[in-house]
Amino acid sequence: MALAQGGEVPEIYDFPYRGCLVHYEAPEISRSILEGGTAVPTKEADVYALGASLFISVTGWRHVSYPDDADRRDQRQAIVDKPHRPINVPGPLGGLIEQMMSRSPADRPAISTICRELRNAVQ
Repeated sequence: MALAQGGEVPEIYDFPYRGCLVHYEAPEISRSILEGGTAVPTKEADVYALGASLFISVTGWRHVSYPDDADRRDQRQAIVDKPHRPINVPGPLGGLIEQMMSRSPADRPAISTICRELRNAVQ
């Protein structure tokens, strides 16, 4: 996941954010890196990454299909161009993961909602 913790990073420690492990990148992060070489991490992109992490943990599949030997640029282009795989996760987490992986960052749930839903799922 990204660095969307908030607060100012001292210049001595700051670096241009060039994305994360592509298997978990949100479409807007992949697009920004392809277009400009860097991206701005956001809480919404972290929510997507968490959803992609849950998806791969439950299904064993990356959220977007691309060849195993695809280079990072091609992986990112697939994330930008292709829809994510169908989310066929049974139970209450299926709907939550679907919301977390919305292509529209504004439509993704807040982390407080995710925490509440995860707590409810294990009770």
